[in-house]
Amino acid sequence: MSIISQLNRPAIFLICGIIIFFVAIVCVFFMVRAYRAGKAIGMDTTKMKRAVTSSATFAILPSIGILLGVIALSGSLGTPLPWLRLSVIGALHYETQVAEAAAEAVGLPGLSGTFMTAEAFTTIALLMSVCIMWGMVFSVFANKRYLKRLSSPKKGGGNGGAMGFGDTAMTAMFIGLVSAYIGSYIGSLVSGNGLFTFTGSWLPIAVVIVAGIVMAVFIWLAEKKNAAWVENFSIAGSMIVAMAAAVALGKFI
Repeated sequence: MSIISQLNRPAIFLICGIIIFFVAIVCVFFMVRAYRAGKAIGMDTTKMKRAVTSSATFAILPSIGILLGVIALSGSLGTPLPWLRLSVIGALHYETQVAEAAAEAVGLPGLSGTFMTAEAFTTIALLMSVCIMWGMVFSVFANKRYLKRLSSPKKGGGNGGAMGFGDTAMTAMFIGLVSAYIGSYIGSLVSGNGLFTFTGSWLPIAVVIVAGIVMAVFIWLAEKKNAAWVENFSIAGSMIVAMAAAVALGKFI
């Protein structure tokens, strides 16, 4: 039995399914409590129902990006683990980056089910879990103090202070991740590895350019055309178009 077949065994699906079901129950519990609290303080039920409907509607397309991430990772890590990670606490850019880094660290030529071993999967899963758990851990001990800091106008409430630093830090971190990925492909191209191989060096760069153009269009629509609602679809839309471009460019060029 191959490692991917073992990772897709019903027992693993059951374990992950129980965890996801528990988290879904918790979400429903707090949603009901929030709705009842809104009624208790006199909020308009029509507006609350409209908010629930609009939120559910706008959550559909962004969730496609998560589904694409599960599909992309399932070929190398099986379906249950990516399904669990991206359903509960994981983020698509984080999961793929850490999984690839762990695969390289254990000596795999790439994040692929063809070369996956039980030892490699264990290392990848452990690293993915340990690296992302600290947000929950720190929240237990520091979240109350952090919320007080945000609510204080002298200590970073509003759009400045802690919130401003948090937004800047997240933006800087994301730019660093993107630059690292793009830099690796440009370095491979400049060094001559795959210089004349489109799929070796040019394809990732071309896909990045396509994704950037699509994202720029979404930003332009949101900021210049007052279509703020498209921001909910920007990441998923950019991913879908970029993946389609990768397939088309790899097949026809």
